[in-house]
Amino acid sequence: MRLRDLQRSDRAALETILRATNVFQDHEIAIALELIDADRSLGYCFFVAEVEGRVAGYACYGETPCTEGTWDLYWIAVDPAQHGHGIGQKLMRAVDEAVAARGGRQVIIETASKPAYEPTRAFYLKYGCQEVARVPDFYARGDDKVIYARKLS
Repeated sequence: MRLRDLQRSDRAALETILRATNVFQDHEIAIALELIDADRSLGYCFFVAEVEGRVAGYACYGETPCTEGTWDLYWIAVDPAQHGHGIGQKLMRAVDEAVAARGGRQVIIETASKPAYEPTRAFYLKYGCQEVARVPDFYARGDDKVIYARKLS
């Protein structure tokens, strides 16, 4: 497995992965694709994971406006056929290292509390993120926003 920068030609493979996860709704996938399509000058950063020359996942992150050293992990998705091979952890580690190299001190991650996101939340906790806040009924009734932080320094 290798990590590399996002290429415009990755869009179709990343859309396929986002849909294959079966957790993102159509409007969420549309937003993820908007960021993939966005001009790089807007500050969105990406890592793409490749396994045997095929796109296997990605992470999108960026500096949080109006903060000193805080960054957001906007999206992370791994092809379900590749789950359990450490790709998600390698993407997270690459984000941490890139953020730290640019003076970042923490990464913030927001996700949902609905049952379909339980493996995602478990992944963040296993990686060493801490749940720091929860906003009840944020996305919908019974679907809280769960906020994690990963301290880098």
